[in-house]
Amino acid sequence: MIKKIGLLTSGGDAPGMNAAIRAVVRMGSYLSIEVVGIRRGYLGMMEKDFSPLTVSSVADIIHRGGTILHTARAEGFLAETGKLKALANVKEEGIEGLVVIGGNGSLQGAEALTGLGLPTIGIPATIDNDISTTDYSIGFDTAVNTVIDAINKIRDTATSHERIFVLEVMGRHSGQIALMAGLAGGAESLFLPEKPITMEMVVEKIIRGCKRGKKHNIILVAEGSGSAFDISKIVEEQVGLETRVTILGHIQRGGTPSAFDRVLASRLGGRAMELLAEGKSGRMVGMVGCQIIDISLEAALSRKKNIDREMYRLADILSM
Repeated sequence: MIKKIGLLTSGGDAPGMNAAIRAVVRMGSYLSIEVVGIRRGYLGMMEKDFSPLTVSSVADIIHRGGTILHTARAEGFLAETGKLKALANVKEEGIEGLVVIGGNGSLQGAEALTGLGLPTIGIPATIDNDISTTDYSIGFDTAVNTVIDAINKIRDTATSHERIFVLEVMGRHSGQIALMAGLAGGAESLFLPEKPITMEMVVEKIIRGCKRGKKHNIILVAEGSGSAFDISKIVEEQVGLETRVTILGHIQRGGTPSAFDRVLASRLGGRAMELLAEGKSGRMVGMVGCQIIDISLEAALSRKKNIDREMYRLADILSM
């Protein structure tokens, strides 16, 4: 029976990470398992940046964005020597298991530590929602709602001034945020890394709308699918309407997590601790069809998550 585990957040921060931290610590208390916080992710493991987490220390954090454990780059951890140093540190601390909260890179680190003999459970937390074996990762819903709020405000001024607005959102390799926000926000055109679209198609759609009397458009661009400024320039030149660019940037990472993300984080955090208590290792918790599941880290990381083609088709039809 595991008596002491480590907990870290790694990679990009995501709204709801604190709710997951809270759930891990409080489920640990319920299961009589001590939880040690590891600050600054894998870098903290290598530098022995440890601090006990108690029921009281995670009070009043469920509503806070970011992560109280902080996060940092750890280039040294990529080397085998870095992993072995981190492993030696946690063993010296008496840590018998580990919960890792983060995205693909963080979960790869969790898989590596599992292979070195440290029982590890991963919790997916990334606003990109690009982990294939879970319907949702922590932070995605909040990030989408942040984008929706921006679309709503920008549409007001786009309508008033009869302009076209190009909004760039996060997603270097994944168009999940752009797709969901585009459908919910009524964007006229979507640029996604997974679904190439030509400027001719965008311009043609805008011109068709203009012939119906439409004088404003919202174009949503995932950052990995092209330059919002280049797209804006081409649209303005070929359509003849004023075009403006808004880059939302890191505003999408911050803010109070949505109710959905808080519940998801609580469910995943609690289940992660139960798995360690059951003697499980090398697993990732996730949600499929509203049910909490667990799957091997190897399987979770083995394939890329694709966008929902039917959702993309619907978004295109409804944006006529």
